[in-house]
Amino acid sequence: MRLLIVEDDAPLATGLRRILEAEGHAVDVTSRGEQAVLAAAQERFDLVILDIGLPGIDGFEALRRLRGAEYRVPVLVLTARDTVSDRVHGLDLGADDYMAKPFAMPELTARVRALLRRSQAHGGPRIVHGPLALDTVARRAFLKNEPLELAAREWAVLEVLLGKVEKIVSKEAIIQAVAGWGDDLSPNAIEVYVSRLRSKLEPAGIKIRTVRGFGYMLEEYKGA
Repeated sequence: MRLLIVEDDAPLATGLRRILEAEGHAVDVTSRGEQAVLAAAQERFDLVILDIGLPGIDGFEALRRLRGAEYRVPVLVLTARDTVSDRVHGLDLGADDYMAKPFAMPELTARVRALLRRSQAHGGPRIVHGPLALDTVARRAFLKNEPLELAAREWAVLEVLLGKVEKIVSKEAIIQAVAGWGDDLSPNAIEVYVSRLRSKLEPAGIKIRTVRGFGYMLEEYKGA
């Protein structure tokens, strides 16, 4: 999953990013509401964590603009304002959840998981491809009903390919989907992750084909 943190408290933003990246997410950070609205219009995120007390336009205005542009991605609001009227205002503007500062990090990560689970409910959080099954919320993978160990980047690349079975995905598209703004992820690194995935998946009959000059394609499962 790719998350956007909008928070002008640099130590807090850094801590949030570190913890969420440890859970396997790609995380981008901005300190301004205007930048968040622009980023949301140009790139795909699975969840936005939005502080209210921002420089420039505040979080309420950023949320209003996001929802006004028909932006349906879940938004978790963070704020030092804990009055009932503020909570009601944020929820009325379209926030999906609301946390007052200070908060416990385990609670925040649990709420992030719940929002991601809820947003995927229409299709279910489980992706199945032949003998491979991914639980995208619990971040667990199974191959032939046995746990499959995947590094965070391997998981992210595989999730992108599973979303486009029998379609060519360029290295650049994979990088955009799995890397945050500050990540230095090269096309050569994608080749390494795909190679590692092949070594784990091909013995079970799951094939990732290289389409030279274009990218990769996860083939339909035809059996081992």
